[in-house]
Amino acid sequence: MSDAAALAAMAATARACTRCTDLPLGPRPVLRVSVTARLLIIGQAPGTRVHASGIPWDDASGDRLRHWLGLDRAAFYDEARIAIVPTGLCYPGRLRRGGDAPPRAGCAAHWHPRLLPLLAGLRLTLLVGSHAQAHTLGPGAMTARVRGFRDHLPGRFPLPHPSWRTMAWERRNPWFTAEVLPALRAAVAAALG
Repeated sequence: MSDAAALAAMAATARACTRCTDLPLGPRPVLRVSVTARLLIIGQAPGTRVHASGIPWDDASGDRLRHWLGLDRAAFYDEARIAIVPTGLCYPGRLRRGGDAPPRAGCAAHWHPRLLPLLAGLRLTLLVGSHAQAHTLGPGAMTARVRGFRDHLPGRFPLPHPSWRTMAWERRNPWFTAEVLPALRAAVAAALG
């Protein structure tokens, strides 16, 4: 079996996953993979709009992320170049106090070891949000990781989650726009080039 066929089979298995039948909107794994992908985006989990559309980052957070990366929709959704595998493949529901629940425990531990090794052409992995960072890097403070992004290069680049809640964080941390975003855009261009 070719690498592409093995990845396609594993992705089909992941998309058919029903391990978490108790999810509020039911299971609907959302991911995009290709053996030719050079950039991997590991986010947190799909929101309600992404659950409905089946298209990752198909919401306002995706618009902000694309702006941060300096990519238009066509480039961002070029599956041959960019893979998207969240920490939780399905929408996890909402918290009582508002906001989406964290990714379902065990999802990344189950699917990432099956999918990510098949993405052999990766040059850069973006760790978007504290849940993606915690799963990949272990415990740690998100702001410190983002500020120290150079410590994780060349293979990984930690980012905050681009939700509306991050706008206040971004205002309190002007170094993000001044230092991190130019370096992020350069790293993404190099990975995709």
